Amino acid sequence: MDFVMLVGVGLLTGVTTVLFGFGGGFVAVPVVVWADAALGADAMRVATATSALVMVVNAGFATVVTPRRVLLSLRGSGRLLLLLAAGASVGALATRLASAGLAHWAFIAYVAFTIADLLLRPGFLRPRTRTWNRTRTRTRIETPSDGPRPLPPFLGAPIGAVAAFLGVGGSVMTVPAMRRAGHTMQVATALANPLTLAIALPATAMSLGVAAVPAAADAQVHLVGLIDLRAASALLLGALPVIAALRRRPPRIPDRTHAWAYVGLLGVVTVAMLLLA
Repeated sequence: MDFVMLVGVGLLTGVTTVLFGFGGGFVAVPVVVWADAALGADAMRVATATSALVMVVNAGFATVVTPRRVLLSLRGSGRLLLLLAAGASVGALATRLASAGLAHWAFIAYVAFTIADLLLRPGFLRPRTRTWNRTRTRTRIETPSDGPRPLPPFLGAPIGAVAAFLGVGGSVMTVPAMRRAGHTMQVATALANPLTLAIALPATAMSLGVAAVPAAADAQVHLVGLIDLRAASALLLGALPVIAALRRRPPRIPDRTHAWAYVGLLGVVTVAMLLLA
C-alpha cells in the first residue's frame, strides 16, 4: 500500500481515536494486514504489533489533550490500570505463541459478538430503566439517579489480555462497560484512551523484543521486532494533527447517534477483516 494512502488512513484513525476511543487499533489492524499481505500468515502478527505502537502514541497524545475534569473520572483506578497492563503482557505473549490464523478469526469473532451484545442487551443503545413506586403507582424513568460508576478493577486483567491478543486496545470492551456504568458516549470514549495506553505500552514493549518475521526480507517489509515502522509512521503522521484539532474543537454529536455510529464502525471493521480472511 502506498505511503500516502496510509497517511490518509491515519486521518481516519485520528477521528476514531477522538470520537470512539479506539486509539487506531480497529482501523490499523485490517489496514496493516492489507499493506503487509506479502508476509502471508504472519501479516496478522505484524498488524497487531504495529497497531499497539500506533495506539501508544495516539492514545497517549489524546490523553494529554483531554480536559482534566474528564480524566478525574478515573481517580482511584490505579488497580484497574495495573491489571490492564498485566493482562496485556499475557495477551501479547499469547500472540507470539498462537497461530496467525487463530488471531485473525478471533478478531472477527470477538467484534461480531460485541456488535450483537450492543444491539441486543440494554444499556448501550437503550438506557436502562428503573422502577419507582410513588403514591401506589409505578412510573418508569430512563436513567438511574445514582450517577456514573467506576469500572471494577477485576475486569482489568481479562480486558488487557484479550485486547493485546487481538490488537484492539481495549476500547471495544471499556467503552460499552463505561457506557453501561452511566457515562455518556463523549466521556466513555475519552476515558478509553488512558485505559488503552495502559494496555498498549506493555504489548508494544514485548513486540519490539521479538525476532523479525523470516518472510519480511523477501516481502521487502522492514520490521523492528514485529512492528512495521513505515506503516506506523504513516498512520501517525495522518492521525496526530486530527486528534489535536478534534480535541480542541470536539464535534457536537447527539449521544444516541454517537452510540449508533460506534456500532456501525465495528460493523465496517468486521466486514473488512472478513474480506481479508
